[in-house]
Amino acid sequence: MSNGICLVAQNNSTTDYIRQAYALALSVLAKSPRTNISLITDDEVLNIYKPVFDKIISIPWGDLASENDWKIDNRWKVYHVTPYENTLVFDVDMLVLDNISSTWQNFRNNHSLLFTKNVTTYRNELVTSRYYRKTFDSNDLPDVYSGMYQFTKCEETANFYKLLDIIMQNWQVFYEKYTPNSLQKWCSVDVSIAIALKILDMQGYCLDHSPMTFTHMKPRVQNLVHLPAKWTDVLSVDYNDSIYINGYKQSGVLHYVEDEFLTDDMLAWLREKV
Repeated sequence: MSNGICLVAQNNSTTDYIRQAYALALSVLAKSPRTNISLITDDEVLNIYKPVFDKIISIPWGDLASENDWKIDNRWKVYHVTPYENTLVFDVDMLVLDNISSTWQNFRNNHSLLFTKNVTTYRNELVTSRYYRKTFDSNDLPDVYSGMYQFTKCEETANFYKLLDIIMQNWQVFYEKYTPNSLQKWCSVDVSIAIALKILDMQGYCLDHSPMTFTHMKPRVQNLVHLPAKWTDVLSVDYNDSIYINGYKQSGVLHYVEDEFLTDDMLAWLREKV
């Protein structure tokens, strides 16, 4: 299997990320039924979820996130366990609403590592707000989003992931050195990847010509007049032929962010599509 999707999912005290990974897999298979999808986890996977994954892979080398509620510490391991030559990675709180067959063409264009650079609002407007990007702007980091990215197994990407391993396991040291302005007090995949790209001088190659994008539902980038704590508090959600947010039909990849978006009714609707 040369092409496939890998999802890293670990539940915490408040969120069932395995359920979210299942929903994401359903959304992919509804539009691209022959897609290979692997789940990387050490959590229990319910029997009803298993058929959508061609492989369920244990997290190797111990659980680095065992002491953390925000379980991102094992994300760099995806390169080392993916069964695919070409891998597409998503955050699991996403849904894919269109056929993604063309995504694999990016691999054939010699892009061994490619990240999302631009994201959109639910109205399909380019996000221009820098509210969540202060660390990037203050320290001249590549403006990378790790919610959706792809890689091909090769020496270049192996070296990238080796460095990402070191950065994420020693993030305080690297953040103090490479992001002294607007210093983050927590580890994030986006910042860690940006630092790795900057150190390896790969930022232009990995971002400038990237066609990858998704709808990012963080509330402060939606250009709302009255800012809610959660977008789900103020915007309506409907679904029939597709998903509609406040009357706007969603397409491409939807990063819904808020856990309560994925209701049992939404999950049942996704099952019917496969």
